[in-house]
Amino acid sequence: MGTQRVTDDLDRLLELLPDAVQEQLRAEEARQQLLEVVLDLGRLPEARYPGRALALGSTPLSREDLVAVVARIGQFGGDNRAGIERTLHRISAIRNRQGEVVGLTCRVGRAVFGTVAMVRDLLDGGQSLLLMGRPGVGKTTALREIARVLADELERRVVVIDTSNEIAGDGDIPHPAIGRARRMQVARPELQHQTMIEAVENHMPEVIVIDEIGTELEAQAARTIAERGVVLVATAHGNALANLIKNPTLSDLVGGIQAVTLGDEEARRRRSQKTVLERAADPTFPVAVEMHSRHRWAVHTDVAATVDQLLRGLQPRVQERELTAEGGVQLVDPPQSSGLLTPPSPRPSAGRPVSVPVSVPQTSAAEASPPAPPENTDVLQVLCCGITPRLVDETIRSHGWTARVVDDLSEADVVFSIRLGLSRQPSLRRQARDLGIPILVIKSDTLPQVTRAMARLLSRRASETAADAIAPDRASKDDEFAALEECRLAVEQVVMPQGRPVELLPRTERVLRMQADLVSRYQLRSDVFGQAEQSRLRVFPP
Repeated sequence: MGTQRVTDDLDRLLELLPDAVQEQLRAEEARQQLLEVVLDLGRLPEARYPGRALALGSTPLSREDLVAVVARIGQFGGDNRAGIERTLHRISAIRNRQGEVVGLTCRVGRAVFGTVAMVRDLLDGGQSLLLMGRPGVGKTTALREIARVLADELERRVVVIDTSNEIAGDGDIPHPAIGRARRMQVARPELQHQTMIEAVENHMPEVIVIDEIGTELEAQAARTIAERGVVLVATAHGNALANLIKNPTLSDLVGGIQAVTLGDEEARRRRSQKTVLERAADPTFPVAVEMHSRHRWAVHTDVAATVDQLLRGLQPRVQERELTAEGGVQLVDPPQSSGLLTPPSPRPSAGRPVSVPVSVPQTSAAEASPPAPPENTDVLQVLCCGITPRLVDETIRSHGWTARVVDDLSEADVVFSIRLGLSRQPSLRRQARDLGIPILVIKSDTLPQVTRAMARLLSRRASETAADAIAPDRASKDDEFAALEECRLAVEQVVMPQGRPVELLPRTERVLRMQADLVSRYQLRSDVFGQAEQSRLRVFPP
């Protein structure tokens, strides 16, 4: 990856300024990292740089100088912004009560090539992406390059909704910084949401790029666009995801927040009040980036999980990325888990028991509390599959057990799963067997089940006996049960009521025959697709 390349057409902006100001900014060192030039009537002109400001000259700005600059700029829009054709510079006006211009903020616009490396892997995934950060951190600059990469390198049909002409520059011809992406200008800022919908209906984009979603109508338009299968890349007001959750206008971007009243049993299980806040729907943007600086970003690869954790008062899992001087990307700290399983690293399997799934016998709720496991100085490391890690953590803490939840299979001593959990992640089972890691299977993800299972698991580990382990044929029966249950749910919840075909997970030849027999009992038709380990059943509607 090459280093960053910057183009700014700075001379075209400086030509508009008073001669005295141009003279002060003629030196090359005065231009480097220049953010904006501020011209206020009766005050010294000011040049602003990251973290500092510099007065230009010793003569306050006169009304004649200000009028001359405004005359060179031309027409201001309804948002009091103007630009320079085919550049990215933005000039904003401050007016008095009579509507006369008494101040100007001349913002330097730069096309920076190279920052997209921070999120290039996310663009390949084809999910909607939301950028957040304080003003001046580079959101629009990043948005501009993302549009270019999507249009030129990934060859997507990209439409840029350019409300203030800040993304693609002023004038009717877009700036080359957005590549082959098309640009739609917005007549008035309050019409941005209508232009967003118009872009989808009239121009068949695959990706829509929007700067500054700031109103409820724009948030609703964004959800409408996402529901039509169009990818969104946008910026929003707010420094972090937590700010959006508290913002009633924009919270819909991350799924919306609703108050839910829990039943007595559920409130006791969660150890919370009966009225709690929960996410109302899937986020409009599944992936979000918090831009802490121009070179350091925090990436939320699963916005839904992050919002759920924040609402429960938990620390969200986030990945910190930093742009190196060479243009590459490095992780600032070891990545925290996004909830996805990471490929296991090789490690010795000597001394491990043969990998066989372990099933916990079901007991009634009337049974006594689970036995306390014997003392053991070793910490048992548990990887959850289909079971809420928070539930296991609560169980461990409440009983003071020497165990902890891990996110990497290579660190785990045991895989803790519900029956359907393994059927949804067949690769996990293969990896666990290759590493010699036992699999503990329980029926449901409930606190009593988890508590009894953990107690028995720790007892077996302390006694170093496999007396309670079931044979592999029992494990295969669990797989068969899960496969038939998957087939039944697909038929009863999708195929028959919705009239849509469903393709089930890959199964063995024996299990496929069992699923096909079950489908025939519903008087439906099915067929097998794929070869070898990828053979799977497709169920067709009547």
